[in-house]
Amino acid sequence: MSKEKTKNNSKKTKPVENTTPHGDAQRGTGGELHQSAEGTQHPALTTNQGVALSDNQNSLRANPRGPTLLEDFILREKITHFDHERIPERIVHARGTGVHGFFELTASLKQYTTARILTEAGERTPVFTRISTVAGGAGSVDTPRDVRGFAVKFYTKEGNWDLVGNNVPVFFIQDAIKFPDLIHAVKMEPDRGFPQSASAHDTFWDFISLTPESMHMVMWIMSDRTLPRSLRMIEGFGVHSFRLINKAGESTFVKFHWRPKLGLQSTIWDETVKIAGADPDFHRREMFEAIQAGNFPEWEFAVQLFTQEEADAFPFDHLDATKLIPEELVPLRVIGRMVLDRWPNNFFAETEQVAYCPSHVVPGIDFSNDPLLQGRLFSYLDTQLSRLGSANFHQIPINAPKCPFANHQRDGHMQMAQPAGRVAYEPNSLSENSPRETPIKGFRSATVPETGEKGRIRAESFADHYSQARQFYLSQTAYEQAHIASALVFELSKVEHMHIREAMVGHFRHIEEDLAKRVAVGLGLEKMPNAPTTAAPILEMQPSPALQIIGKMKSTLMGRCVGILIADGSDGAVIKKIKKAAIDAGASVKIVAPKVGGAKLADGSMLAADGQLAGTPSVLFDAVAVILSDDGAKALSMEGAAIDFVRDAFGHLKAIALDKGGQALLQAANIAPDAGVVDVNNKDAFLAAAKTRQWEREKSVRMLA
Repeated sequence: MSKEKTKNNSKKTKPVENTTPHGDAQRGTGGELHQSAEGTQHPALTTNQGVALSDNQNSLRANPRGPTLLEDFILREKITHFDHERIPERIVHARGTGVHGFFELTASLKQYTTARILTEAGERTPVFTRISTVAGGAGSVDTPRDVRGFAVKFYTKEGNWDLVGNNVPVFFIQDAIKFPDLIHAVKMEPDRGFPQSASAHDTFWDFISLTPESMHMVMWIMSDRTLPRSLRMIEGFGVHSFRLINKAGESTFVKFHWRPKLGLQSTIWDETVKIAGADPDFHRREMFEAIQAGNFPEWEFAVQLFTQEEADAFPFDHLDATKLIPEELVPLRVIGRMVLDRWPNNFFAETEQVAYCPSHVVPGIDFSNDPLLQGRLFSYLDTQLSRLGSANFHQIPINAPKCPFANHQRDGHMQMAQPAGRVAYEPNSLSENSPRETPIKGFRSATVPETGEKGRIRAESFADHYSQARQFYLSQTAYEQAHIASALVFELSKVEHMHIREAMVGHFRHIEEDLAKRVAVGLGLEKMPNAPTTAAPILEMQPSPALQIIGKMKSTLMGRCVGILIADGSDGAVIKKIKKAAIDAGASVKIVAPKVGGAKLADGSMLAADGQLAGTPSVLFDAVAVILSDDGAKALSMEGAAIDFVRDAFGHLKAIALDKGGQALLQAANIAPDAGVVDVNNKDAFLAAAKTRQWEREKSVRMLA
């Protein structure tokens, strides 16, 4: 945003009188006002002890690309306060779904690491995986436009390893010191308590408009990646670079990836909104039902391995969490698989009480100097101490290692063990059986030299905020680009302040001029805003097809669900035929009828229904078949839920199979058939169309940016 716009905006904004009993104290040292770089006056930003901050953007590091220092009391105070703002619900990732399963290593990385979880091919390790939304509370819906957390706890032979990531490979910010600001901005606005689980409001986009480093992540969150069809159809990423350490003490950088066996699939925005109303627990229920049916979710586990020398040649800094390493640059190596096969016995005891910490690693795995990761190493443990109320949270069964563990940490709130013996320290000479360090096999950090001057400064290699954002956008199909532009128009149309909308369009001009124009037109801007000054040149990176969803969708009905709408008088033979074909192709099938008891078929038999029409709309299915008698079609043509059933299925680009009665209902809904609407007797054509969406139909059913 330009200085002139900032000044004009400050003149139009009426200052709010501070009526708190600590009015002057909240203004900073002595309650003085300080002049900002833009020329306006603001209270000094201070610590809770009144110490004015010179830099609220960067943690204290040993050198520009070095590790974050424990002495950074500003970072620790800010993160600690943030971690303790909510109890007992998680501040972020409050709404989650957890499932037990196992990890099986299929290819050893013995050359790179001593971690047995990554070297003993063929071994199966128990895991507990929790997938969650970020912004909403525990009582929010499953399907908002949001990032999904993807956290896996490996109960290894050498201790617990927590790989805590997301379904998006990058993040909003480069430094952990900004995390409280990010979450405060996206959460419900504090003066009104809404919106819940939504980013379409002023505080979020105000923060983003002033944080250019977020532009790559903005492309991801506005893409279809944040509207997953199923939790079984999302990728997972460790986000940060980690280190693997081998027997010789040599380290190799690594990025971790989870790839779903069912492939990627997302919903359409209008569909997502309606799913939230039809079934707020859609994702959780779908996962539960799949596991109950024995359709266990599965992911490939893959790594990107690279050396320091290779990293130095990248046109970006891999320690920057707002960047990814394209698969075309460093290919993925599949080394294992994860299968989730058992639902928790008790949701609270396991899914709610599970505690993940990125600092939980095993010998052979270590950390990089990613400043966002460095802050998380402190923050997650501190958060668990607050949420679970005790330093003994590791004794809760879902958190306890499945290998032996022993130390001298005694007592504390909710101590469940009964440590015996006289000594609780090491070294000691009074006990032969007390635990001691194991220099040879114990955890060792990578021996990496660190030199330079400590300070609150970000490396120059972190300055490029637009190149990968542009690469992501240009890598999408035309349909996905339209969805991104339309999502941005929707979100920014909810923003009240014009200068925020204009600032965002200015940023988009650096990503792609056509994107900026589409959003500007959608927002009704009379002229294009100026693009902000860039801190680094924008590189022209090759598009990466691996970043698409449509291009990566698998041509399969595995994991998909087909809904069959019936009524009294429907043809049972046709229903049986289409149901069998869908099940044989790998789909699940649900029968929908006007009444929950089912319908009396043409031969006089009763067919039970899995769902009542009014409560089981077509948004819950990937494809639908409508099999009706003439009388049934006539009756349903007067029923709004039936009209919505076929209209939404068509509008959400789904395949539709029809008999004569189904065709009559489609006509009553004023829908002109296309290639995705087929005769129910042509089951092969229906199954082929059901494996994807009818993307060409979209331009005829809705206006996109």
